This record gives sequence, C-alpha cells and structure tokens, in this order.
Amino acid sequence: MSPMIPAESNAAHWPPAQTIFPLSAVKVNVLDGPHPFLVDAADAIAENWEREVAANPHLFNGEMVLNRAIHIEDGVIRTAAYLAPFSSFLYWRKTRPLDKALHLAVLPVILSADGAVIAVRMAQHTANPGKVYCASGSLDRHDIVDGRCDIMGNMRREVLEETGLDLDASEAEAGFFGRHEQGAVLVARCYRFAEDAQTILDRVGAHIAAEAQSEIDGAVAIRDADPARHDYASFMPQVIGWALGQR
Repeated sequence: MSPMIPAESNAAHWPPAQTIFPLSAVKVNVLDGPHPFLVDAADAIAENWEREVAANPHLFNGEMVLNRAIHIEDGVIRTAAYLAPFSSFLYWRKTRPLDKALHLAVLPVILSADGAVIAVRMAQHTANPGKVYCASGSLDRHDIVDGRCDIMGNMRREVLEETGLDLDASEAEAGFFGRHEQGAVLVARCYRFAEDAQTILDRVGAHIAAEAQSEIDGAVAIRDADPARHDYASFMPQVIGWALGQR
C-alpha cells in the first residue's frame, strides 16, 4: 500500500471529539475489492437490511464510499476506503464497530448574503426522515477520479440535485473544517451566495416543486445555533455556530 494511503487509523491522535478543527486537505483513497467489513459481517448486514427496508421500502441499496482507515495529522485527512452497499453503512451506523469501518461525510455549508445558514429538511422516504442539515450526500462511484474522491465535485453535485443551487455561483471560503464523533468524520466548507436568505429559499422551493419525488421537504434559513430550533442532525448546532461565527 502506498505510504499516502493509511494502513490503519491514528484515532488516538485525532483532535478531541465534538470539536471543530481546521483542515487544509482531504484525500479519500478508494481501493479495489470488497471492504473487509462487508466480507466479515455479510450475513448481519443482509439481515439488518431486510429490517430497514421493511420499515422504509423507499430505501435504495446503492454503492457508497465506506472507509477502512482514517488518518488525521497536521490539518490533512488521508483515508483508505472501499465502495460498499448502503446497507453496510446502515448496519455500521447501528453497531459502530470502529475497528472495522469508519465514515467520512462532506458537508457544504451554504451562507446567504444576509448572514443565514441555509439547510434542508429531509423527506420522510429518506434514511434520515425529518432531520435538518445542510444539503449533502454520500461519496460514491461518481466522485472517484483516478482512485481518489473529488469531494468538492461531490458537494456541487449533491447540492445541485437536492436544491437546484450551483456552488460554482458562490464564493467558497478557503480550506475546510472538520469534526468527528463515534467514528464519523465530517468535512465541511462554507459557500457564500450573493442572494439573501428568502431569495435562496424561494429558489429551492421552486426546485422542489418541479421534482417528481424530492429528497427534501423544504429549506430553512438559520440565524443562530439554538439546538432546539429544528430537529437537527447531531453535528448541526456546532457547525452552525462555527459558520455564523458564534464560536
């Protein structure tokens, strides 16, 4: 294995959990073959998937990027990952075998010209029904270029699909910031649009109305980090506070 691709995680040396830390680079390396976790837990993953899809028949068992090892040092994340079915992630999320697999998610944080964070509420047929967080999606095969994930390309694609907004029309802040909790690493970047919050909400609303089945129920403008404001994903209040400068 290349020295640029970690053979194991260095979790003992990660920044403290549930804190925000700066990042200058993120290198998600996708290896060939099956994820060892998928091989070791195949039966349990299949059984759990049957229960998940019985509870929510709209779930789709597509491929996504699931990490085997994540190395964080000097503001740089390097990972060793594999393509794996969504069912393996759902089972991992439920059981959290951190010695077998880890999750890395990328999150574009949209900021309006008048200082609001623009987030979305997930539709009831998704894997996170009703949860409010920034428009985003799993890294998958479409994001892999020469064996490495194009995380900024993923952010643009997912935001465009869910909201109709084009991140290329915004001003991206330099660098990224990270956070981790229970083996899930979040990589976020702020994107500031020239429009005010209401204009952006109207644009997203028009996009949803034109969709046959949208992944989101609506968009919200957020101006403070009050965790009771919405039914947030666990990481969102801290991300909002950071993005709004309420640090």
